Amino acid sequence: MNRDTLLSVIRMPRLRTLALAATIAATVFLMWQREEANDLLGDATELRGPSEPDSFVIEGRYTTWNEQGNLKMTLSSPRIDQFETSDHAIMNAPRARIYNEQGTDPWIIEADEGSLQQNDDRVVLTGNVIVLRQTADSEATLTTNSLTLDNKQGTVHTDQPVTITEPFGVTRATGMKAWVDQRVLELNSRVEGHYETIR
Repeated sequence: MNRDTLLSVIRMPRLRTLALAATIAATVFLMWQREEANDLLGDATELRGPSEPDSFVIEGRYTTWNEQGNLKMTLSSPRIDQFETSDHAIMNAPRARIYNEQGTDPWIIEADEGSLQQNDDRVVLTGNVIVLRQTADSEATLTTNSLTLDNKQGTVHTDQPVTITEPFGVTRATGMKAWVDQRVLELNSRVEGHYETIR
C-alpha cells in the first residue's frame, strides 16, 4: 500500500471510527484477560498453601562481603526453596564458608537443612551440624543439632549441646557462642573435657 492510498484510507471517517473501536475493544479484552490471570495466580497461591515455595533455585549460592569489600560468607545448597511473603528461604544440605577479616582459614559449616532470613542476614542450620576449623597446624570439629549464623553480628551461636573434637581431646558443653573475626569461642554451661596427656 503506497502513501497516497494510506492517506485516503485515514481520511475516511467510518474507517477511522471502526479502527478506533477495534483498538478499544482489544485493549479492554487484554485488560480483562490480565485481571483473570491475576485472579488465577491468587487462586494458585491459595491452592499451593503457605508451606509450598513461591520459587526454587537449583545449585544456589549466596555470597556476602564486608564494608571493605572482603569476602565474608559463602553459602551454597543443591536446592533452595524461596518464600516471598515471609522473605526467607529453605535450603537442602547447606554448606557455608565463613571468613574472618583477614580472609584466611575459613570455618566450614555443613548441615542437613537451613533457613535463610534475608532481611536479618541470619541463617539457622539444623540436623547434623558440623563446623570444621582448620589452621596450619591443627584441625577442630564442632558438632551440634542446631546453629545460628548471624552475619550482621559476625557470630555463630546455639543453646543446644555441642561436642568439640580436637587432636588432643574432646570437650562437651551445652550452648556456645563464637565471634568469627576474633576467633573466640565461649562455652555456656555444663562444660566437661577429656584430654590426652602428651608423653
